[in-house]
Amino acid sequence: MAGEASKVGSIVLQDARVEANEALPGGHYLLRLTAPDIAGRARPGQFVQLRCGPDLPLRRPLSILRAVPRDGQIELLYKAVGLGTRQLTERSRGQLLSVLGPIGEPFAPDPGRPRVLAIGGGVGMPPMLFLAQTLRQAPWLPLLLLGSEVAFPFQPRPSTLLLEGMPHGTIAALPLAEDWGIPSRLASGQGFPGCFDGHVTALAEAYLQTLSAQTLRLTQIMACGPTPMLRAIAGVAARYCLPAQLCLEEHMACGVGGCAGCVVQLATPAGPVMARVCVDGPVFEAAAVYPDLFTATGT
Repeated sequence: MAGEASKVGSIVLQDARVEANEALPGGHYLLRLTAPDIAGRARPGQFVQLRCGPDLPLRRPLSILRAVPRDGQIELLYKAVGLGTRQLTERSRGQLLSVLGPIGEPFAPDPGRPRVLAIGGGVGMPPMLFLAQTLRQAPWLPLLLLGSEVAFPFQPRPSTLLLEGMPHGTIAALPLAEDWGIPSRLASGQGFPGCFDGHVTALAEAYLQTLSAQTLRLTQIMACGPTPMLRAIAGVAARYCLPAQLCLEEHMACGVGGCAGCVVQLATPAGPVMARVCVDGPVFEAAAVYPDLFTATGT
């Protein structure tokens, strides 16, 4: 099919040079790669497939945290949770990694709703930071909400950007977003100083409760994180009649649509369809992924 060919045709295979592979708090690692062909094409919500070691035939999918086309570099945030990512922690500066990407459909914010609530949980944080990076200019007004039940992969700092509607004492922020002039707030149930005490979904709802009907009409939600979090976010979006796009996390094999091992069911006007998270997603409309939540609220 022509559409399928265009998706695959936008993916490049590149030997990327490792520039840094830094251990961070919470068991996270920041991997910086020189991969100019991928950096120039990457969009928020897309991911790459990495060959983590010479004896591992299957690549590992990792979301893109940042892309800097002028430097030809991309950054990936990951945790060492399996054989592949544990081997990835051993890669050092100057080594080459085989990288396939960028893969998938990115976020597509609606310009008619410039207030973008970008919500990331756990390893779902990277796409939201990438999205915020691309929305730094007018007319966009992004707000970045991040949640983690382990140490954040960065050192939070008290925000200097005033933000009405935040629960009292919720002042911890992402330093990079602060430097960009983008307001951010953090949530955790672990008692980290300045963080909202609870799930990031509860923080999002607490904030939305303070917005006027007029402001809500200018608001949309973008989110990435574990499945329970995404379903909760879809429920929040349905209750406030907000459009939402979700970047799904799914186990993958080929990562380019050939094996159909990452399919999810979507609701469409023509009835249910099966979609591949890798190339048909990973970003989907929340109402298509969780139609029961939107039907229940009449949205």
